[in-house]
Amino acid sequence: MKITSLITLSGLLATGAVQAQTQSATLYGMIDTGVEAVSNVSGAGTLTRMPSTTGILPSRLGFRGKEDLGGGLSAVYTLEMGFAPDTGASGQGGRLFGRQSTVGFSGDWGAVTLGRQWTMLFWSILDSDIVGPAVYGLGSLDSYIPNSRIDNSLAYKGKFGNVTVGGTYSLGRDTVNAGPSPAGTNCAGESGADTQACREWSALVKYDTASWGAAVAYDSLNGRTPASGTDVVLPAGLTSSAKSDARLMLNGYVKFSDVKLAGGVIRRTNDGSATKPKSDLWYVGASYPLSPAWTIDGTYAKLSYKDIANFDSSLLVVRSLYKMSKRTTLYVQLGGISNDSLANVSVSGGAPGSNPALGDSQTGVMLGMNHAF
Repeated sequence: MKITSLITLSGLLATGAVQAQTQSATLYGMIDTGVEAVSNVSGAGTLTRMPSTTGILPSRLGFRGKEDLGGGLSAVYTLEMGFAPDTGASGQGGRLFGRQSTVGFSGDWGAVTLGRQWTMLFWSILDSDIVGPAVYGLGSLDSYIPNSRIDNSLAYKGKFGNVTVGGTYSLGRDTVNAGPSPAGTNCAGESGADTQACREWSALVKYDTASWGAAVAYDSLNGRTPASGTDVVLPAGLTSSAKSDARLMLNGYVKFSDVKLAGGVIRRTNDGSATKPKSDLWYVGASYPLSPAWTIDGTYAKLSYKDIANFDSSLLVVRSLYKMSKRTTLYVQLGGISNDSLANVSVSGGAPGSNPALGDSQTGVMLGMNHAF
């Protein structure tokens, strides 16, 4: 639903000039829910549930606006909340606008925005991750990928021909703890005592054409020193601002007629982990429309830790998506994960509580409906 108003400010101003401004506002959203069955859950057998976090895409409600300030300059804002469709609860650790909360300026040169927003890791992976932030996807292997947002941040992103460049910098990247938020780290920062505590920065260079594209991005998260013995920084163990959790992303995609092939790798270096500080997350995917309404796609991904054995996990996902209309999609998605003897990663990123026992494999199936408005 779009509401557009033309506001004309007329009358004699101090200079005697007449000014006209155009302002637009858009209300948009999505609700995505279904039922999944996850096998081999430790101590519970098969778990049947309605996931709270995501189906094929997370549910959200948003407001987006733009005001023409003249001379090619516009004021822009986005307010976007996430919610759990099974209960109606707020997502992102209970934040009101946890998905995005930004204000800034835009023009032919790009956009500068301030607030809570995506890092450049999100924008780099958008075209190469075929299944995206689905219940069975890369988020099962690294929860930061679908939650790569930062508080208290300044961002720039611009596109010039086929090239997109961007960067972010956060003064305090995460004000919510890990209890209510899947990727929360209780790292508010903005402390005069430690100017590097909880900082984040990211950078992106991306090249896109009609038939192929490639991207490189870097995302680094600083920790902080706990204020007391009961103050714990989770989940990455970054107990000092000298420690960081960094991800280097390389990816690309190519289109052959109706077929899309894509893949990439994320090299992670996490100073907060004494046992598993370095890892590679590889993924490849494909998508093919069987008809204008029906699409088949899937992804294979492998999380491999460096210099340590028996912690790796491999994920395979296949989906069928059927568009009943422009806004309504029915889907079924299948996922399977294989864990090494010391790993117990769950196939499902839909909600906590579905991990298998150490070394166990697991499958999941979800039937659901997505409606966008």
